[in-house]
Amino acid sequence: MTQKERLLKAIRAEAVDRAPFICPGGMMTMVVTEVMDAVGCSWPGAHIDPEKMAALTIGANRLAGIENFGLPFCMTVEAEAMGAQVDLGHKECEPRVTRYAMDAMTDIDRLTSVDVTGGRARVCVDAVRILKDQSGEVPIIASLTGPVSLATSLVDPLLYYRALRLNKEAAHNLNRLAVENAIAFGDALVEAGADVVCIADPSATGDLIGRAAFEEFVLPCINEMTEHFRSRYGKPSIVHICGDAKCLGDVLRGLSAEVVSVDSIVGIEHLRSMVPGKVTMGNISTYVLERGEPAKLARGAEQCLRHGVNILAPACGISPKTPMKNILAVAEAALKRPKAV
Repeated sequence: MTQKERLLKAIRAEAVDRAPFICPGGMMTMVVTEVMDAVGCSWPGAHIDPEKMAALTIGANRLAGIENFGLPFCMTVEAEAMGAQVDLGHKECEPRVTRYAMDAMTDIDRLTSVDVTGGRARVCVDAVRILKDQSGEVPIIASLTGPVSLATSLVDPLLYYRALRLNKEAAHNLNRLAVENAIAFGDALVEAGADVVCIADPSATGDLIGRAAFEEFVLPCINEMTEHFRSRYGKPSIVHICGDAKCLGDVLRGLSAEVVSVDSIVGIEHLRSMVPGKVTMGNISTYVLERGEPAKLARGAEQCLRHGVNILAPACGISPKTPMKNILAVAEAALKRPKAV
């Protein structure tokens, strides 16, 4: 199977020769400094240059064994386009919001709409077009910021989390704009050639906002996004939720996404029991990826596969300092273990 065939079949829960090993981009950026050095371009330049962005994700695919292209390399593209001030960081540091677009939940009129014809949104769209032209056998994953994570990049998170209890209308209004703009960015990426959409919402962790708030403020928004890309383009979605998702109980069963990914604190067997019938993804500890030895990573990958994970992947964001030999150890473990879904 080609890498694209394998991933799309795994997402559809069809028979595959083995589990794919992917890293979707966005929060789970796939680029490490060793790849930057090998390719000859690095952050922050690659955040604003579509050719460098494409070159880095191709490098991660070809050098580190990650079986997809994934971009962008951060979770700030939508926030910046909507008015937040962003520092692009450096070679070992991803972009981060340095000034919120809103001082209060009532400042929603300060927000601008994502313009996919300019800025870093346009860079990502152009990079997808380059990737589509260069390799049709590698799946392209478009990574979008989930509603709560985008909202808390536009206003102080404490104000937003307080509004979940004390000013629900304001929180719903901000979520609505977050969803609309994330969808607009996703539309442009899919129309440029992306095969899969990945929505990561690390700020919506259940142990941070609780089950009731997740059901009210997160689940409907993420489902609106996944159903949009499925109905309009026929594209599948991956949803990643950070933290200890066990506190959400059976709420994750309500996700309409084809694939569910959670943090390493939740074991694969437990995840499978939480989302019966869903394709599972994960669940390699990124701490071990950065600080462990290849043999330990190989054992961790083997354990995930033995416990029935459908798609092998990191459990969270990879540090740029992660040794490429550790990523390769995971990739090699996937290659050695044939598995039918």
